[in-house]
Amino acid sequence: MGHSVGGRWFVVLPDHEAASAVFERVRNAGCQVVRHASGRPWLAGCWEASAARLAEAGDVRLVVLGVSTLDTERLRGRARAVRAISDVETAVRGSAGDHFLLASVAGRVYARGTASGSRRLYRAEVDGVTVVADRARTLARFTGATVDLRQVASRLVSVATPPFPLDQASFFDGVRAVPPGQAVLLERAGEAAERRWWQPPESELPLAEGAEGLREALLAAVRARVAPGRRWAADLSGGMDSTSLCFLAAEAGAELVTLTLDPGAPGDEDVAYARRAAAGLPSDTPHLVFDATALPSYYTGLDEGEPEDEPTLGIRDRAQQEHLAGVAHAYGVKRRLCGQGGDQLVIPPPSYLHDLVRREPRRATRQLAAYAAKERWPRTATLRALADRRPFGAWLTAEAGRVTGDHGPAGDVRLGWGLAMSLPHWATDRARESTAGLLREAATRTQPLADTRGRHLWLYMAQQSGRVALLYDRLGIALDMPFCDDAVVEACLRVRPHEATTPWAYKPLLATAMRGIVPQPLLDRTTKGNATPEWHRGMRVHQRTLAGWLEDSRLVAAGLAEPRALARAWLSPGTLPAHEGPPAEASVTLESWLRALERHPAPRYLEEHTHEPEPATEA
Repeated sequence: MGHSVGGRWFVVLPDHEAASAVFERVRNAGCQVVRHASGRPWLAGCWEASAARLAEAGDVRLVVLGVSTLDTERLRGRARAVRAISDVETAVRGSAGDHFLLASVAGRVYARGTASGSRRLYRAEVDGVTVVADRARTLARFTGATVDLRQVASRLVSVATPPFPLDQASFFDGVRAVPPGQAVLLERAGEAAERRWWQPPESELPLAEGAEGLREALLAAVRARVAPGRRWAADLSGGMDSTSLCFLAAEAGAELVTLTLDPGAPGDEDVAYARRAAAGLPSDTPHLVFDATALPSYYTGLDEGEPEDEPTLGIRDRAQQEHLAGVAHAYGVKRRLCGQGGDQLVIPPPSYLHDLVRREPRRATRQLAAYAAKERWPRTATLRALADRRPFGAWLTAEAGRVTGDHGPAGDVRLGWGLAMSLPHWATDRARESTAGLLREAATRTQPLADTRGRHLWLYMAQQSGRVALLYDRLGIALDMPFCDDAVVEACLRVRPHEATTPWAYKPLLATAMRGIVPQPLLDRTTKGNATPEWHRGMRVHQRTLAGWLEDSRLVAAGLAEPRALARAWLSPGTLPAHEGPPAEASVTLESWLRALERHPAPRYLEEHTHEPEPATEA
């Protein structure tokens, strides 16, 4: 009804009279509405009918919104077996895909996203009742919430991988992000609570057995999307992740159009491997190779478009992705498979060595020696990192000290509870104190995702894979990322980390899983390309825009960035040390987001139509 893919949204309302006032706010902005058994509005918003499965049975309403192998008939059968909220998860057990699960059972509401965070929920009190939505900006609009500048300051550390638990926070005061793996319960009287619906599996499977599970999970994830005779686009970067998906899709019978970006960077082997992969796919598969220098540069449209729920790196290549989507559309393709998320899932972070040395010191010593030689870890720093037994809270407090400069540098060996936390030299004292304050608060009230460092950090990286999928979905780019499906996440996490990765092989877990499906020479690759040259080119091309922003920078006005240092970072990025490249990109992303919020204080997707929302029906 006139809504783009990026215009998808919904709100979930309690079975309470006061919620009717909230519904009135979106009545003419919504496309569909589902009601509680009482007749009060429950679920309202806009979504594609093909992405929703709705089942009603007595006073039970179930909605699966997203990718799922469950069809409506099977969901209806399972809805008949639901007697209480505690039965809801059984209704989708065993299904593959990536979706929200929403339920109303005798007026009690259950809502959750995904364990990876690829589908995310937010909650806020509106008109005296708790309302749940899939977009933070929806709730911010309802409540008049303002931006939390402390969260903006904390993202100067990183937009791509913000530190845990700050990565789980909302950017709007009074709007709470529901952590991945948690569900929201709304009672009829208006109370709200959260409870855990997902527990990560134990990492105890040997490589061969775990790889078989990953193979099955990935194939199911691909089959949940593609089907024999249906044409799909698929990224074919030349890396192992996208290559695996292409061959799995071909195995599932899909007709593919493969897309490869040639960055033209010296020494980059991606295109050569992509061509070798394309040669192994069915002979009638079109393989389109794009010269990146002939496409819209990074940051094209930097000062255009609406803001999302938080600053995202997707703005850098949004124009490129839209161009590729247009080309794919000319081939009769509406959606694309993408290998994003694989890097975060199939390679456990090196912190697993901190765990392993306590369980199996002999095995750990051998792997440590290889990593130390490969990564050039200093011996003394390595031993110090291994001996560090601080719990998560103490470690986080120390990292807060590094942010403010009270503690020394982190060192070259990162076997801690998280990634390096340091702000760039253009961050002001205010930005440092704000970020350190958030970290210190978190240190007193936040539990890690797991009891050990390696497992905690692997779970954190799994959730970052979901962030990648979410940001492109919010930008309205029709990319499907099967690696981010919860079943794929679980399959990876079940494998012993010291077998899932080693210093002597590249992605052994995925390589073993794809043996017999992907030609072996493609699985033997040990290199990986990067987008650094494209980023530098984008910064050069858009220097005029960046220079204009510097005249009235929102980051500077908020007291978060020092103007002269920020100007050097934006206008002479080639002079930055390598470790300050990502913070420079983060600052551009934050500035763009703050400006976009000023241009679009009200979400366009909440604009009113001239019609009433239609009752959603069982598809």
